[in-house]
Formats: sequence, C-alpha cells, structure tokens
Amino acid sequence: MPDEMMGRHPEVTQDARELVELATTEEGVGELLRRGLDWLTRVVPFDLATLFLLKEGKLEAVAARGPLANQAVRKHSLQLSDFPSLKQALETRRARAFTEEDHSHGDGDPFDGVLDLPAGHSCMVVPLCAGERCYGVLTLDRAQCETYAQPVVDLVEVYGQMLATALQGAEQRAVVERLHRQDHEHAKLLESQLGGDSEGILESSLSPVMRDLSRRARQVAETDTPVLITGETGTGKERLARAIHRWSARADQPFVSLNCAAIPAGLLESELFGHVKGAFTGANRDRAGRFQMAHGGTLLLDEIGELPVELQAKLLRALQEKAFEPVGSDKTVRADVRILAATHVDLHQAIAQKRFREDLFYRLSVFPLRLPPLRERREDLPQLTVFLLEEQAKRTGRRGMRVTASGLARLAAYDWPGNLRELANALERATILTRGQELTAQSFDLPGERAREAPGPASVEETPAPLPAGAKVPTLAAVQREHILRVLTLTRGRVYGEGGAAALLGLKPSTLQSRMKKLGIARLEGFTAAEDA
Repeated sequence: MPDEMMGRHPEVTQDARELVELATTEEGVGELLRRGLDWLTRVVPFDLATLFLLKEGKLEAVAARGPLANQAVRKHSLQLSDFPSLKQALETRRARAFTEEDHSHGDGDPFDGVLDLPAGHSCMVVPLCAGERCYGVLTLDRAQCETYAQPVVDLVEVYGQMLATALQGAEQRAVVERLHRQDHEHAKLLESQLGGDSEGILESSLSPVMRDLSRRARQVAETDTPVLITGETGTGKERLARAIHRWSARADQPFVSLNCAAIPAGLLESELFGHVKGAFTGANRDRAGRFQMAHGGTLLLDEIGELPVELQAKLLRALQEKAFEPVGSDKTVRADVRILAATHVDLHQAIAQKRFREDLFYRLSVFPLRLPPLRERREDLPQLTVFLLEEQAKRTGRRGMRVTASGLARLAAYDWPGNLRELANALERATILTRGQELTAQSFDLPGERAREAPGPASVEETPAPLPAGAKVPTLAAVQREHILRVLTLTRGRVYGEGGAAALLGLKPSTLQSRMKKLGIARLEGFTAAEDA
C-alpha cells in the first residue's frame, strides 16, 4: 500500500523520505513531529492538524498546526477509551474520514470544550503505527462540511505510515544510545570500583588458588588463544580479562567489551558486526561493530551464555575465519581480534538444553579459567580490603581507612554471595557510616549475613538443642585445635601482628603459641616461620 500510493503521488516521495532521515539526526522526536506537520501543510487542506502520542491509554497532544491551533490544543489530552473512532483507527490501522453526523452517533468530538468548531465540520483520523507498535494518531479538522475524499485519506494514511516509521527509527536510535551510554558508564564503574590496576589486585592475592590462576593467566596472555572465564557474579571476570589484555602483546591496542545480556536481541548482530547505511530503519550511515573496533586488540564477549542461538553460528564463523559481513552488506570484512569470553552460566547445562552450541563452546574454551568465589579464598580478605579501600580513597577522599582485627574476623565469617563486588560495596557503605578511620565488626551491614558469632552465656531462649542419643561428643581440646587451625589457614600461618591469628582470636601471641604447642600444632603445613616475620 505505501509503495503503491507513492507511485500515484511522486511529488510526495522526497518529502516523506526526508521525514525518515530526520529520525536519525540529533534533533530528536520533537523536531521530527514539527517538521512533519510543516510538510503536511503543503499537500493537504486543513484548519487544524494535531499529533497525539499514545501513553498508557491516553492520547497527549505534542504538536499542532493550522489557523485553529492554540495553546489549549497543544496541551490537550484524551482518554482513548472515550473515543471509539480514535480507538478503531489504532486497532484497524486504517485512516478514516467522518463528519459531525458521526459524532451524533456516540463518538464525541475530541476537541469539545477546547475549540468552538462550526456545525458540520469534517475530520480525519490517521493511525501512526509501525511494526508491532502504535505510537499515536494524527487528526485533521476542516471547518467545511465536506468530508475528505478517499484519495486524500489514502495519501495522508501513507504519510502516517511514513511518520510512524520515522518515530520507530528515532526510538531505536534512542535505545542504542542509551545502551552505549550504560556500557560506557559500566566500564567506568568497574575501573573505579575494582581498580584500574587489575594486575595489582591479582598479584596481591595470597591464596594458592588465586596465585595459580594469576600464573596461568599470564601464560595464556602471551598467546592469541581464546579464553573462557567462568565464575559467579561479582568475582571480577571483566577485571581478569583486562589483566590478560594488559599482559599480552596487544596491550597498546584497543580493549573492547560487549555485554551480550545488555543489548536487545534484535540489535546484537549490528553491535557485533556493524551495519551499512540503509540496512534497517534508522541506519542513516555505515557503523562499525565491536569486531571492527577491536581490530588489532582484544574483544571481551561478556555474558556469552546469554547470546541468542541464532547469532551463535555467525559468531562461530567470525571466530574461525576472522571474517564477517556487516548487517545489510555482502562485503566481507576481516578483523584481527583476540577473543575473550566470560559467563556465570553453566554452559554444559546450556548445551544440554540446546541453548548454546557445542561447537562454539569448544571454540571459546580452548583455555578455560575459573574465578573462585570469595568464600573459597577467605585468606585473601586482608589484602583485598587494603586494596579496595585504597581504590575507594581515590574516589571519595577518605584516606587512611583500615579494617580492625574484629572487622576482619566478621568479614571472614561471611559467605559473600556477591563476591568481590559485594565486598567493595560493604567497605564503601561502612566507610560512609563510620566517623573515624577504623572499620570494626560493628561497622559492617552484611545483608543475608550467616556469620559464625562467638557463643555467649546461654539464656533460656538460647539453650542449644540436645545432642542425639549415641552422638560422639568432641573434646574441648579437639574443638579448640580445629578452630585454631582454621584461623591459621585464614592468616596463612601468621601468628603475630595486625591480622595475625593471635589478633583474630583475641589472644596474646605468646598465649596462642603456648596453646598451639599444647595441642600439638607445631607448624601449619606449607608455611614457615619466616612468613610470620
């Protein structure tokens, strides 16, 4: 229908196309609607043309033209359910012309109480619909009693479809810009919250699992091998990816990140591979995708487990051949990109459920790296708190903050479901609420806390449940020995000083040494006295 009508009215074609192109400019929807009405004045007679946009069941006027347009019209709003003719136009997606005689059959005049229109005036209602969305209606009013002829209605209906297409393009552009802005802000937040010195926080870890992870990450960084980084939310997968990039020969080239879960499925292909002008509504120029942006450098595909299945085959081909076609183009583009992928999703389960391609999994997981949750490396907490407080001080100016022994003990007793991100948030929250420079056990507010609290004198309400009949009761010495060994593991065998086992247990170092000797704890396996110096 639109192409047929354009053929009948060739003088309309250029103006209508300009409408669509205007939707991709920086002038925005308001200018688009104003320019659209200006164009309409040149081709259709009317005394009042009003554009209404649909918002939560209400039609709100956003622009008006003609001799009868006034401030009251431009601020007018209607409840859609009160006007059957307007509702029908949106439901059928067809324009309709009618006269005042139609109003007398139950369909009220939309401008009653706003304008004193002459008896017998005629009106036209044009829906503004594109794709699955209806954006609003255009109404044209004439003081003359003659109704609009059908060819004129058909012409304005084409105009309405073109305007709706332009509105759709403007909406899509706004979504893309918002997502780009969020992506940029997210990257800045990660840099500030987790520290730009990604390597530093890895190297400051004392736990064997993190030392081994750091060693393996440095080894693979020297190659172009794809890496799949897995781990729970908040463990720092993007930070590890940035460290691998900085350790690589591509460190001076771009590091580009794409969060596959943050981009609507319909826009992901364009984000990955780019598009050419005219590829879809709103594509007013060629645009490079993330693969082209990362040429010579590293591309991180974050939350790869959320990538739609239909895009996985195209990604696999791009990884294998280092080539792809932008959306709307038949020209092959080549890009030299090192791929890192990250996910918190169990990809083996996703493969079993047909949500992830097995061949893509094996292509990405040549060198898998698993980031352990914080609860599996509690011995890193003292170093992590120092590092994160220093990074926090750069943003807030609160320098000199430190976590006391009691504070560290409470942090070590928590399971950290949000991992490193939750630790950073807990430290920042405690810093804001603390007047001094010491963060004690009472400084922390830990949602869902499952801390092991020191037992106090039993009250009637706190009487422990009786042991089952025949249960083996450990001796007090055995309980003490197990607890001391657990704390020594946390401190990596360190007894003395701030953050040492004696401070965490609330004992003098000499008392702890004596008790260790009595309980047969001569040394902690894997650590020497030199580490306690």
